[in-house]
Amino acid sequence: MQTFIDRHADKLLGVLNGFDRLVFRGTLRTLAYVEGMRGFLWRQQILLKNFKEYSVGVTRLLGESSRRAAVEQGRPVLYLSSAKTSKEDMARGIAKKDGIKDGLVCLLESVEPCMTYEIHRNREEKRLELRRTTGKCKFIYHYLIHPTFGFMNARIQTWFPFNVQVCLNGREWLARSMDKAGLAYERRDNCFAWLQDVEKAQALMDRQLEIEWPRELARIARVLNPAHGQVFRRERLDYYWSVFQSEWATDLMFRDARSLRELYRPLVRHAIDTYSSADVMRFLGRPVHGGFKGEVVSDFKDRAEGVRVKHRAGENSVKIYDKQGSVLRVETTVNDPTEFKVFRAKEGDEGGEREWRPMRKGIADLHRRSEISQKSNERYLEALAAVDSTTSLGELLSTVARPTTWNGARVRGLRPWAPDDLELIKAVSRGEFCVNGFRNRDLQGLLFTSKATSPEERRRRSGRISRLLRLLRAHGLIHKLPRSHRYKLSPRGRQVATALLAAHDLSLAKINTPAA
Repeated sequence: MQTFIDRHADKLLGVLNGFDRLVFRGTLRTLAYVEGMRGFLWRQQILLKNFKEYSVGVTRLLGESSRRAAVEQGRPVLYLSSAKTSKEDMARGIAKKDGIKDGLVCLLESVEPCMTYEIHRNREEKRLELRRTTGKCKFIYHYLIHPTFGFMNARIQTWFPFNVQVCLNGREWLARSMDKAGLAYERRDNCFAWLQDVEKAQALMDRQLEIEWPRELARIARVLNPAHGQVFRRERLDYYWSVFQSEWATDLMFRDARSLRELYRPLVRHAIDTYSSADVMRFLGRPVHGGFKGEVVSDFKDRAEGVRVKHRAGENSVKIYDKQGSVLRVETTVNDPTEFKVFRAKEGDEGGEREWRPMRKGIADLHRRSEISQKSNERYLEALAAVDSTTSLGELLSTVARPTTWNGARVRGLRPWAPDDLELIKAVSRGEFCVNGFRNRDLQGLLFTSKATSPEERRRRSGRISRLLRLLRAHGLIHKLPRSHRYKLSPRGRQVATALLAAHDLSLAKINTPAA
């Protein structure tokens, strides 16, 4: 990422990293599975034949207590009959009309799909059974302006098992923090075009990782269901919190819209024409041959808020788009954390041996989730650093195509359109080499289609790769990493490789069709 920043430093006002959208799910774990729910009903002395009547009563109590709190604050309670109605737009409109700056904005109710329980009559065994099922029930959305998080929403399912969802935005949160700190800024939608003090703003953003999430989310849950203590008075049931979705954004604030506009077209074209499925996997920190069975997709969309290129591997993605004219955003979205690893002990054995284990949805791994997302953004921007919007392909290739010298010996020029040299450029510019570089044997595995059958053949191949490495070093396209046998593309090398590969795959149709 630093290469990209250094290359465009004269056009940038600053860079901001942190959460954008965050969606938490709250689950009463005892009620989340059939046996747990059966045990709860047994302790409440509720027979299965009376389950529906009991549930209706609890649902009524939840709804009445939640609405009562809104009415007491003079806030509207509205029922939405159509799922197409934008709840956020409606809530923002109400807040603007009523001049709401803090506290509850409104309650919105709608019927939506849910996971719940039903009683099934087993005719063969002549008994009633409790079963998990999918159905529909009423959800109550609380839109509010939180003292810390700013404008946000939280919803509760009004039927067992009373799942909760809390949705907030990290940029909204930062704006609230900067207001309290007396820092000026220019905000457009959910991004910042200008910050009075970028370092202080980033420091405030970093504090979001230090918050005591269980305590803050529990407070919100109590507002959603004021009758929680009454319903579960015989036993203590607290919500278990997990991260349903996280978006971690890196915003590069350009000095003006023109500076970004001139750069963004080449970035979009490069992202569309160059990055393969393997590259996408590596941006997201996933090995290409790691047992991944999901779908890898890249797509382009021209939206009202900007042009967006998105690369998705399974349920996770990294994307780039221009926002509000002068902000370039790279954003990693994590919906399935199990594709990543975290160094931890087994759940329930905190003092046990720590190993690299699948990352959990629980908020305990939120900090690791942020690290992975930031690295993904950095890898993506580092790859984009090779894009140069001003230098022509002829200028880039004119010097490397001529012979040069290396340690006093003559070295031939690069033949960019020759199959062997083209495959070499493709190999050294692969995504997995962006971070740790490549070795002689790495290139052997890519440039030779079969395994060496003898020691003599292995030496011959190693010697050929060494000569190719010398060729690339002589032209300044790669450099050797200190105290290792690894090499990495130099900034110039990445620039040449990116331009060459993009030109090689470019068709006349693409040349005649604008990318943005």
